[in-house]
Amino acid sequence: MSNSVERYNNTAIALHWLIALLIFVAFPMGLYMSDMKLSPTKLQLISYHKWIGVTVFVLAIIRIIWRATHTPPALPDSISRMQKIGSNIVHGFLYVLLFAVPVSGWLMSSAKGFKTVWFGVLPLPDLLSKDKALGEVLEGVHQSLNYMLLLLVVLHVAALIKHRFIDKDEVLNRMLPGGKDA
Repeated sequence: MSNSVERYNNTAIALHWLIALLIFVAFPMGLYMSDMKLSPTKLQLISYHKWIGVTVFVLAIIRIIWRATHTPPALPDSISRMQKIGSNIVHGFLYVLLFAVPVSGWLMSSAKGFKTVWFGVLPLPDLLSKDKALGEVLEGVHQSLNYMLLLLVVLHVAALIKHRFIDKDEVLNRMLPGGKDA
């Protein structure tokens, strides 16, 4: 494999991997805490989960702004047109979910009457009035959006594994840290 692949710049790479890390922490934390009985530990995990969600939301805003002002590197010519279309669709839905998942959690917390306080110091406004029934509906929406995000992340990782080990191309190297800034 050559090092001639056009790479994302270091800012895009850092945002990608930081958001990925936060999602890889928040998702299992959400699963774990959802089965816990109400306790101080559960309340602390809920706070951490919310902090991560708000951080993902803020980083997603930064990432969208960065993406709008910086053209990403083109996929290699060896990638078929259908794969490029599929990649664009998956990436588009990933971006939508980077906003929809945290916002659905924030809406759910508001409807359930639980304030979201980022890092325990910055109270965020409630987006909805307290409404227990709506809170339950939004909990289902939040869970469903998370499972859609999980599915897309699995597709994303599977595509990268295919590119790395079957196609033996440079697609993964475009987003790996440590290279020269594009």
